[in-house]
Amino acid sequence: MQRVPRTGWVYRNVKKPESVSDHMYRMAMMSLTITDPTVDRDRCIKLALVHDMAECIVGDIAPSDNISKAEKHRREEQAMKHLTSLLPEALRQEVYALWDEYETQSSAEARLVKQFDQLEMILQAHEYEELEGTPGRLQEFFDSTAGRFHHPDVLQLVSSMNKERESHMTNTDGTRTSEQSQAADSAPEQDHTTSHTS
Repeated sequence: MQRVPRTGWVYRNVKKPESVSDHMYRMAMMSLTITDPTVDRDRCIKLALVHDMAECIVGDIAPSDNISKAEKHRREEQAMKHLTSLLPEALRQEVYALWDEYETQSSAEARLVKQFDQLEMILQAHEYEELEGTPGRLQEFFDSTAGRFHHPDVLQLVSSMNKERESHMTNTDGTRTSEQSQAADSAPEQDHTTSHTS
């Protein structure tokens, strides 16, 4: 997984794109910081570390790859069955069950980790814009998360990041940067299919 790049960044020609392993690790770190007493923090960490395991075999399938959700699930399910078959029985059952729990979004923990998945994506997009000095270039990744955040802690983090991003996208005199203007002008025509959302 360390050698599997996140496809959305590759399609947008990001230099040195993060790997699936990078993505999962930061999600696990986000899970570690949970203070909400109504969710199982340890379970969230496990879900974060397992949710994209199949991609070490099938790769990071993006919406723009034109592969249906059913086919994507079939491939990943097959990959997970193969990967977990190499484990002791008790661990095999646990890891596969965690993956299935995330896929079906059947618990509060799985739903929270899904929000971390989206949060990590836009946080990474923000960092790439900063590193490359191209504010607004990766706007479609932010647009793809509209309405996907619900947990109060996640909403607070997203709000804080958006404020920071907006301040970087606007000059001190209130005018938009040239990169932001270009992004705004082209926004209606963008496909919005290169993000990692599923």
